[in-house]
Amino acid sequence: MTAAPPPRPASPHRQPEAGDRDRYFSRLAQERPDIAMCRAAALVAHSTDEELSGRGLTVAQHLVLKMLNDVGPCSQQELSTQLRIDRSVMVGCIDGLEDSGLVRRERHPTDRRAYAVTLTPGAGPVLAEAEGGVPRLLDRAFGALTAAERRTLTRLVGKILDVS
Repeated sequence: MTAAPPPRPASPHRQPEAGDRDRYFSRLAQERPDIAMCRAAALVAHSTDEELSGRGLTVAQHLVLKMLNDVGPCSQQELSTQLRIDRSVMVGCIDGLEDSGLVRRERHPTDRRAYAVTLTPGAGPVLAEAEGGVPRLLDRAFGALTAAERRTLTRLVGKILDVS
């Protein structure tokens, strides 16, 4: 029979205070912007998923429809690069949109080796409905910020992403 290991002693440098655990994440987020950004991104992604779930779209699919509507037909590679969506994810995204009848792949007009992804007439109403939910999404995800703070956040995140 082996003896149980001795209990682990508390750190001599720090005695836990009541409520330390409750405030841990707040303190950590203030010290570590990387962790704060990851958690904030997860919160925004969750809010976006909730907003789009009733529309049968993923976030990536919404972005693809929006870009195609705004700039016209694009190759999958262009969509992947511009929207910063991994190429392997982009294939599934386009497949899903094509299966839903929202896009089609056609020969690229200037590159015979590539295909251009093009919106179908059915994409317009779906995109309009998804875009109609954006104000609710922004209010849900960024409701704690004033309009000026939202603009500042947008500018700062743009600097991080180098999209100025």
